[in-house]
Amino acid sequence: MQSQAMHFKARAGQKLADRRLQQNLKKLSTKFVSGRAAAIAALDDFEGIRDSAVSRRNSALHRLDVWLERFEAEARRRGTEVLWAQSPREAAELIVQIARRHGCRQAIKSKSMVSEEIGLNAALEAAAVQVTETDLGEYILQINDGEPPSHIIAPVVHKDKEEIADLFAKTHHRPRLTDIPQMTREAREVLRAKFLSADMGITGANFLVAETGSVALVTNEGNEGMCTILPKVHVAVTGIEKVLPTLEDLAAVMRLLPRSATGQTISNYFSILTGPRIDGDLDGPEHMYVVLLDGGRSSLVGGAFQDMLRCIRCGACMNHCPVYQKIGGHAYGWVYPGPMGSVLTPSYQGLENARDLPQAATLCGQCEAVCPMKIPLPGLLRKLREQQFERQLRPLRETWLLRLWGFAARHPAVYRLGARLGGRLLRLLGGERRRIHHLPGVRGWADHRDLVTPDGPTFKQQFAARRKLPASA
Repeated sequence: MQSQAMHFKARAGQKLADRRLQQNLKKLSTKFVSGRAAAIAALDDFEGIRDSAVSRRNSALHRLDVWLERFEAEARRRGTEVLWAQSPREAAELIVQIARRHGCRQAIKSKSMVSEEIGLNAALEAAAVQVTETDLGEYILQINDGEPPSHIIAPVVHKDKEEIADLFAKTHHRPRLTDIPQMTREAREVLRAKFLSADMGITGANFLVAETGSVALVTNEGNEGMCTILPKVHVAVTGIEKVLPTLEDLAAVMRLLPRSATGQTISNYFSILTGPRIDGDLDGPEHMYVVLLDGGRSSLVGGAFQDMLRCIRCGACMNHCPVYQKIGGHAYGWVYPGPMGSVLTPSYQGLENARDLPQAATLCGQCEAVCPMKIPLPGLLRKLREQQFERQLRPLRETWLLRLWGFAARHPAVYRLGARLGGRLLRLLGGERRRIHHLPGVRGWADHRDLVTPDGPTFKQQFAARRKLPASA
């Protein structure tokens, strides 16, 4: 997927002006936010469960090479071929080669963000392999001229029922339906033929289990079963960070994933796939492959951003983010939106190619509070901002203002003088109304809110006076 992260500001402005989008995004708070709160409240010891899951993920990442090699050995022992890809392009080429090796011409896909990352659909179609998305949300986007998903869990959350009804009528050449059960039945009828004729099934992997060489998949529609049982070839593509040492680790993390994602105790379908079909099996693929993508992940190991590799792609951070709730996912310009995307995109695509994303957050802390893996997202965003400052990737005016503020902060006398003069200037600009409607130099802030002028002594003056009060006060 081609990154458009450099255009965040322009895209965000467009999304804010889209009234229909604003209405559609209300589903985040009415469904996902409230659903997560109820599911978490039902746990007896949420913090204890979360601490255990974080510890298990950290343990896996601490010896990532060991567990990946164990996974490879166990998977191959059970008949799965494991392939390694350094870059997204290499991962897509490997899957195209698999299709050619087995003469595959029709592929069906379950939702996979890594497949978006590597631009898999375009690569397969260029190799004359027809690809059909089978997750309902992804299917809707595919028939809408290949529109990218705007959410990692609910890819079509930005559209409403009426838009989808129009799209179905146009694409399927059937009478327009607006009843949701009837619309889903129509999609099933269209997709059923694709399931039955496909010779390659492609999925992601929510987790990999090292001790058994297994791929764990979570869905709510059951399409992952159709993609992994019916075709003769199954390919799972995922990032190297998804490995867990044991099935016990998988069970611990799965107590948090569906609750954090959709507010469910457990997803409707939970599959653990271990190798291709063997003698005595009633179903399953004849050939199974796992493609493991680095794509910049190994560069985070042992560094300041390693915590980001704990991410289990639940989407809780974006569901609760006040910025994402207003602009949706497309404004972020790449596969991963919201707070997690504001860290991952600069990490994988280069900070110079995503200059606005570290600034695309209020740092309110909601994302860290709800993250089941306790990823310190606000802290990581601050680190990215520090790197931008050090590498001079921010506008010159902003850089000099920060340098000026830093100088004042290191020299208390200068800071006190600046605070007094600044307060007087702001009171002068505010006039009798004591509100500033427009402030030169900070239009992005002042154009959308009034600034109340300071009244009375500065904070430092108030603090000094408070210290002089008797203890009883």
